Amino acid sequence: MSISATTAPAAELSPREQRGNIARLTIAQALAGANAVVVYATGSIVGNMLAPDKALATLPLSIFVVGMAACILPAGAIARRHGRRAAFLAGTGCGVLVGLLAALAVVLGSFWLFCLGTFFGGAYAAVVLSFRFAAADGVSPERRARALSFVMGGGVLAGVVGPQLVTHTMYLWPAHMFAATFIVQAAVAAASALVLLGVRLPMPGPADAAGGRPLAFIARQPRFVTAVVCGAVSYLLMNFLMTAAPLAMHLCGHSQEDANLGLQWHVIAMYAPSFFTGRLIMRFGAGRMVSAGLALTGISAAIGLMGLDVAHFWVTLVLLGLGWNFGFVGASALVLECHRPEERTKVQSLNDFIIFGIMAVGSFASGGLLAAYDWRTVLWVSFIPLALAVIALARSAAYTRRAA
Repeated sequence: MSISATTAPAAELSPREQRGNIARLTIAQALAGANAVVVYATGSIVGNMLAPDKALATLPLSIFVVGMAACILPAGAIARRHGRRAAFLAGTGCGVLVGLLAALAVVLGSFWLFCLGTFFGGAYAAVVLSFRFAAADGVSPERRARALSFVMGGGVLAGVVGPQLVTHTMYLWPAHMFAATFIVQAAVAAASALVLLGVRLPMPGPADAAGGRPLAFIARQPRFVTAVVCGAVSYLLMNFLMTAAPLAMHLCGHSQEDANLGLQWHVIAMYAPSFFTGRLIMRFGAGRMVSAGLALTGISAAIGLMGLDVAHFWVTLVLLGLGWNFGFVGASALVLECHRPEERTKVQSLNDFIIFGIMAVGSFASGGLLAAYDWRTVLWVSFIPLALAVIALARSAAYTRRAA
């Protein structure tokens, strides 16, 4: 039996507080997700405008991912010492900063200032990652997967708001394309901070400061290893293929509008299932949902290999989004089974640090593979980490059967 199922939360919240937290975290997830979409939609374009060497055009996006990996552990430390809300507000402060720095970089024509801005964007995204786990704080064990999943559903709105924000603001300051976009982005982050002020979560106590069992002991659990591997592969492959797909469509002669539409439905497919993924996890188990996610990711790559028509790219992106949702949300639910309440922030931070450290490597590799080879090579390479995740999941299932 899992630790989380046998150990009661440090302080279970009332149903009203739980509903309020989930609603606020879902709204904040949507607003923060829109900020991330703005960075992904504009990062390479602004990079191409400002970079001293065109080969550096995608560097701001890679630095965004590096910022995520670098700031996950510090964000967890703030949450452990001062509570999750303090970490949330520090993150939204970074969200305001990225908008202001990016706008200033566009006005001044400074590529490196823009890169600094995207680093802070990654710091904001690192804090946003903890929203899904925060939704499970103070919630009874049997409802945690549903709470986590529902908050992830806020990303659906982000997939609509983010692109529209760029479309309607990019030319508001004609002399400096996207400068107004980034100013509005800062305002969106400030609005997210106001929403998060109302979140009510249990404050850390002496047990939280002590941190429970040694992290090395927890990290050696087969279930935790499986959760990290499957979460890392799900996010790595989503980012790996999503980053390369728009450029691959361009190289295949497809329009920018076709690429934008494919990405929009990809983002919707990533987050829309979250409104029922939690129920599926409760019914079938987190492990089976992860298996389904990995299978969908493999099918998406296989369909991509069948042809280079717009339909092939679109189906690949939609199935990739679905696969990411089942795989990543399922793996996150597995993490909840690996720690006691007082260990939650350090274990969850370690999980996300490993995932996004690996994803940073994939972010740098994806564009290089596409430039050196082609889209088919990118798809074939994706099967390597997918096979590793399948092996890890199978070993975990065998271990569980032996233990039972």
